[in-house]
Order: sequence, then C-alpha cells, then structure tokens
Amino acid sequence: MNDYLARLRPESWPSPCFVTDIARLRANAAILDSVQQRTGAKILLALKCFSQWETFPVLSRAMEGPLWGCCASSPDEARLAREKFGGEVHAFAAAWSGEELRETLRWADHIVFNSFAQWKRSRPLVEQASREQGRSIECGLRVNPEHSEGAVPIYDPCAPGSRLGIRPAAFHAGMEGDPSALDGISGLHFHTLCEQDSDSLDRTLQAVERHFGAWMSRMRWINFGGGHHITRPGYGIDLLCACIGRVAGRYGVQVYVEPGEAVALDAGVLVSTVLDVVQADMPVAILDASAACHMPDVLEMPYRPGVIGAGEPGEKPFTCRLAGKSCLAGDVIGEYSFEKPLVPGDRLVFLDMAIYSMVKTNTFNGLRLPSIAIWDPRTDERRVCRTFGYEDFLSRL
Repeated sequence: MNDYLARLRPESWPSPCFVTDIARLRANAAILDSVQQRTGAKILLALKCFSQWETFPVLSRAMEGPLWGCCASSPDEARLAREKFGGEVHAFAAAWSGEELRETLRWADHIVFNSFAQWKRSRPLVEQASREQGRSIECGLRVNPEHSEGAVPIYDPCAPGSRLGIRPAAFHAGMEGDPSALDGISGLHFHTLCEQDSDSLDRTLQAVERHFGAWMSRMRWINFGGGHHITRPGYGIDLLCACIGRVAGRYGVQVYVEPGEAVALDAGVLVSTVLDVVQADMPVAILDASAACHMPDVLEMPYRPGVIGAGEPGEKPFTCRLAGKSCLAGDVIGEYSFEKPLVPGDRLVFLDMAIYSMVKTNTFNGLRLPSIAIWDPRTDERRVCRTFGYEDFLSRL
C-alpha cells in the first residue's frame, strides 16, 4: 500500500477528491467477463452503485468493455444508461408514477414491476410506448423468495416487512385469481444479497425455485439481481457459474446478473486533507471530507473504511478519531492509529470509495462535493473530470 500511495501522489489531487483507478476497473471487468464467457450470462452495471460515466468506455460492450448494459432505478438513470453506456437498459423501481414510467419507457429495453397490480395498471403504457417506438419493451416481475441472507436489516431486501418483490403467497394468489396474470411477462427478477458470496446465491436459488420454479420455464430471462461480490478475492466463481448454468439449462432462460459493487470494488479512493486536530476524549482530526456528506454509507451501514497507512486503534503510536467538518455531531468516520501525530495539511486516502460514494454525496451545510478524477497507474495519466462549486449547491434548492 505504501508503494501505491507513492504512485498515487495524494498531494497532486484537489481535496477532497474521488479518484477512480482505471487499471483496477479494467481488472474487475475482466473477472466479470470471464463469468460471461463461461456461462453465457449477461452482466449489467447497477448505476445505483457506480455511475461515473467518464469510465463507461472501460465497461460498456458498446465501446471497449465487456458488460451488456445497465440496470436503472429511475428515469434519469435509464437515460444516462442509454446516452452514455449503450447496450441493454433494464429498469426497476418499487413503484412508478405515470410520468416516471412514460419517461423511463423512452430509454428502457426491460422494465420490472414490483406487484401484479402495478403491472396491470402499467401494461397499457408499455404497449403504447412499444407501438410508438416500433420496438418491443420486455416486462418482468420482481419476486421475493422470503429467504434472508443479509446481515444488516436496512440492506436486506427479504427482511420482515420488506416492500420489495412479490412474496410467494401473493404470487400464488395472483395466479389463482387470474391465470393470465403472466401474459406479457417475459422474465422474473429477484434480489436478496448484499456483499455476499456464491454460497448465499446457491441457497437463495433453492428458495426461488421452490416458490416460483413452476413458472420459470415460461420465462425468457431470469435476473439474479445484485449483491454478488464476484471480484472480491476468494469469491466462489465456480459455484456462481454452476448456479447460472443450472438455471439456464433447467428453464431455458437467459440469465442476467447485476453485481453492483463488484464492478468498481476497490477501484477508487477518496483523497482528503486534515484541517485541524482538536482534543476531546482523544485527539480528533477534522477533515475536509465528511462521512455525512461524502460517504454516507459509513453512517448508514455502518462501517469503518480503510485508510492507507493507518492501523487499528492502539496498533501504531498515535491513535485518533477522524471526523468530518459538518455540524452533525455524529459526523465521525472512525478511530485509527498512525506512525506519528496528524497535523493540518496531512493528506489521508480512504480506500474502496468508488462504490456507493459519488452517487450518494450531498451538500448538507453547503459543503462542496468532492472533485471526481480518473487515474491510470499503468501510464500515470491523470484527469480531473469534474469540480463543484456554488452553482451546484444553488441548483439543488
């Protein structure tokens, strides 16, 4: 990591700044493509996790990358996918207003609904859009197998009380009440995982097949959703491929996977600067990067991000707390130790900051968003793609 830090040269970037490592992004894409080549599955980029469109040439099959398209959760994500990524555009939301659906249908190839009632209400709009555009827009239903693998309830789509997906009892009742309920439906979508391995997928598939297998052979495609940590070291790729092969072979369907984090896992950092060090229960270094504004998952998950050169509390001579500069009392990133006391002007580099970071930033307190940059460590090509200022704050209010 020290060698990586030396090559990154944190002092050379604006602060705070998200820096995406193009070489690591390419390496992740290569792993994902190996799954596609082995199985015939189509892998999509989940824009809710990573939407840095300047990097899309590395990822998009329509350019130089291997991925087939994107999955979107809103009209704006669907438009971004169509205009900047190309390939297939899949869309799902827990519910669609008529206006949102009409706009999304301009961009999407596949659209997934969260209930039979939503599909029934929306079908005329889908058919109208297909006629007007002269193309077929495929429709699917999201199902909830009531099988939880997630450890954090807020991120568990199958947690008790979840609003996401049609549960088995509701699906069966819907089919009994109207045997034609699947007319016009070409696929089923499920999403149960969060940062998990293929053994979790294997168990999930058993639940999916138990509850919905009777209808899967009527489909043209099955979408395995996201949460698959495919590019993490040690991930069980062989079992993933076996799961894909089993479903594709048994039901004669095209399998889609939306791995989300796996696309940009460990492919970006957040460069920050120490602004002050104050004494509380322990020394507290106040940074120009904020957990509340720039990395909200630190508070939502919650988790403690890695910092290059830092250790666990007490591991190195100087232990301190890292905190943001917003007025939120809980804007605390975590406790770390360093070889020597931090002082104003020191640069700190947070790891794994490409995912769920740029897409979740906000301007609470009027704090400016971090700059966004691209770096290729193979050639040392560096480019700051975007900086933010007053107009960005003003335009949101």
